[in-house]
Amino acid sequence: METPEATGLSRYIQRLLARARDFDDRHPALWDATLTLLWTVAALVDAAGGWRNTARDPSVPVWLVFTLSLALSVPLYWRRSRPMTALAVMACAALVSEGTGAFLQAGYLQMLPVFHIALTRPPRALLWAFALLLPPLVTGAIRFPQETWDQRVIPTLWGYALVALLGLVVRSRRDHTAGLVDRARRLEIERDQEVRLAAAAERTRIAREMHDIIGHNLSVITGLADGGRYAAAKSPERAAQALDAIGTTSRQALDDLRRLLGVLRDDEQEAVRDPQPTLADLDTLLTGVRKAGLPVQLDVRDEPTPQPLAPGAQLTVYRVIQEALTNTLKHAGPSASATVLLAWSPKELLVEVVDTGTNTTTTTAPPGQGQGLTGMRERAALYDGRLACGPLPDGGWRVRLRLPLEDSPS
Repeated sequence: METPEATGLSRYIQRLLARARDFDDRHPALWDATLTLLWTVAALVDAAGGWRNTARDPSVPVWLVFTLSLALSVPLYWRRSRPMTALAVMACAALVSEGTGAFLQAGYLQMLPVFHIALTRPPRALLWAFALLLPPLVTGAIRFPQETWDQRVIPTLWGYALVALLGLVVRSRRDHTAGLVDRARRLEIERDQEVRLAAAAERTRIAREMHDIIGHNLSVITGLADGGRYAAAKSPERAAQALDAIGTTSRQALDDLRRLLGVLRDDEQEAVRDPQPTLADLDTLLTGVRKAGLPVQLDVRDEPTPQPLAPGAQLTVYRVIQEALTNTLKHAGPSASATVLLAWSPKELLVEVVDTGTNTTTTTAPPGQGQGLTGMRERAALYDGRLACGPLPDGGWRVRLRLPLEDSPS
């Protein structure tokens, strides 16, 4: 079990390493110069006399020893930017050191360029690196055969191999970490995009619902108000009926609007979720339109056993009929009438709303207009339906919806 002291020590070491990496990232040249200076000082200290403890020929000139020590340490400054070049220079110095019998300990500094070659270069570069490391070892073993090859050459090669393996492990870990960071970044971007798309879709849905609710009810109220104004002078009772209908329609519009806005509350548990309109509510819709002054006839052509529609598809049919009748109230004129057709077949439901008015509605609405037609097309597309609307040759306007009989939307 890990003790608290060990945990505190490991955290302290991790903080030191993190600071060192941060300093290296911000000042790489200064970091390389500092490490190179430290290794150069260590190599020169050994060249001051300690090299004779391992030398095979202690009579090697001192100036040559100092020169070789510098050649084995100064190239470390380029160990990260040009590791193969640094290793080539150090290998030449190591070849002279082994050939003259100096056997300088600074030769082991070649492990640092080997590590960076494994860390940053293609794996085949390690073959060239070992091709540079092998000649000095073979030269020393041949010229001074006091030690066997398994004592001098093989252990050193194993040391270089372990350093190269360490570089590959660090490289693999670094690449894996970079991959995880990149994946997390992409997932974050995708999450943000999904949130934005969901918000845009929700805004579109709310705008479509508000347009259908408010637009239809205001059109009905306008029709009732116009009728009540003309009836006030001749038939006060009809005017009172119109006012009652206006009040009923207004309250219904307020209830629908309150329900829709309740979904936008922060606390979703408090939002009121009344049932959405279905085909069973068509009679109520048509009654309200008739009260607004538009004669409407409903024609239902059922199959022997018509396939039931999903609630969402029924809402689509309801809203399309509602929007079509709303447009008729707005644009068809006072003498217009409308017919609503529901024709069931084994594969689809055909919905047609045809009016006999003098149309001024066009499919090319001015900017900011035409949300109703767009909303109908969006609802139809949601359930793989096809919507067509346009003027008739003999006058009037027709909206036709073909909705496949499927259990769920596409």
